Amino acid sequence: MKGKQPPSRKPLANTTDGPEALHAVFQVSRETIDRLSIYVDLLKRWQPAQNLVAPSTLSEIWRRHVADSAQVHFALPDARIWLDFGSGAGFPGLVTAILLMEKADSSGRVHLVESNQRKVSFLRTVIRETGCPAEVHAGRIEDVVARWQGPVDALSARALAPLADLCGYSVRFVQAGAVAIFHKGKNFREEIELASADWQLNLVERKSLIDPDSRLLVITGIEARRPTGKG
Repeated sequence: MKGKQPPSRKPLANTTDGPEALHAVFQVSRETIDRLSIYVDLLKRWQPAQNLVAPSTLSEIWRRHVADSAQVHFALPDARIWLDFGSGAGFPGLVTAILLMEKADSSGRVHLVESNQRKVSFLRTVIRETGCPAEVHAGRIEDVVARWQGPVDALSARALAPLADLCGYSVRFVQAGAVAIFHKGKNFREEIELASADWQLNLVERKSLIDPDSRLLVITGIEARRPTGKG
């Protein structure tokens, strides 16, 4: 399952926010735009009570959140079963689920892991209103991972936890053949260095098309580093 670079343009500069911000980097169908618009409208309605995203990003939801999240699906377009850690407002998990609806193969599904019950309610509302193939697992990531039994093709997380922690959540899945893809900001190199103290990683950095200082870290191998002798 190799990630192919989709038809895209140069990194997205600030522009009028809306569906055109997504079209500036990825081409999607009118139906997909309609579903994403339902999602964005719901987020704006729930935002005052739930604080789903940083208020400073509300004026750029399509660029800062939708287009940014779409990079995950397009980096691994053949992945069908996704596990999204700490889904929060649904970025990138719900965007991935909506993009999966463009596939003729209807087997795709995104499993969203979220412990905050108010956010769980929001995620389930978006799933119901858009009809996207997603399911919410209400609980702590550690607990959901511990009892997980189904297949997983890919894992995702955005603005959630240090890379070292994400590796701990992901190791059993990656060792079984899944690919992990994590959004990281400008301190990504420091996070890689810190994680590498505990984990041996097979990792590729993909430069973000939205924020040139950010990276999508694509991980195809994780092994725990073990002591070489008794201390």
